[in-house]
Amino acid sequence: MTARLAILISGRGSNMAAILRESREGILKGLCEVAVVVSNTCSAAGLETARNAGIPAICVSSKGKKRREFEEELIENLEKYRPDYIILAGFMRILTPFFIHRYRNRILNIHPADTAQFQGIGGYEWAFEKGLKETKITVHLIDDGVDTGPVLAQKTVDLRGADTLEEVEKRGLAVERTFYSQVIRDVLTGKIHQQEIQS
Repeated sequence: MTARLAILISGRGSNMAAILRESREGILKGLCEVAVVVSNTCSAAGLETARNAGIPAICVSSKGKKRREFEEELIENLEKYRPDYIILAGFMRILTPFFIHRYRNRILNIHPADTAQFQGIGGYEWAFEKGLKETKITVHLIDDGVDTGPVLAQKTVDLRGADTLEEVEKRGLAVERTFYSQVIRDVLTGKIHQQEIQS
């Protein structure tokens, strides 16, 4: 059975675009389809990318709304597309337990650091400022904390010789765009932590 993915974005949606490509012609083909792309920012470039690819793309603006109001509207829109999994791909909004419990163990996130060492935004900046020789990209399930959910997989990024923040980000994003789809594949095929994602 093909899983239905809802991808949440806030910006350019580069990871979203990579997952979409993999679902159509790569390692996710036959395993899943991108049912909808949703952004909390109406100016997000990723919405146009999705539309150009023929994917339903909608804005549920979070601006000026209370968290509960926003999440109720978000759920209402998502449910029209019957998602099996919610994929966070550069979604710059902390979700509350109200939303998380609605999709318990079905929300995946990618984080540009080892979540045991650094949580929140600015993972690449942290690695650069620390002068790390390597960092880790983490894909994890969402729980009620910020980047504290069960880790599904991690992949190391070699930062040796990366002497600018731009280079650190470039290397990290190159890993993200392939790694996220690999982990989604392994989740859908039951290869990693299947017991963690049972509803």
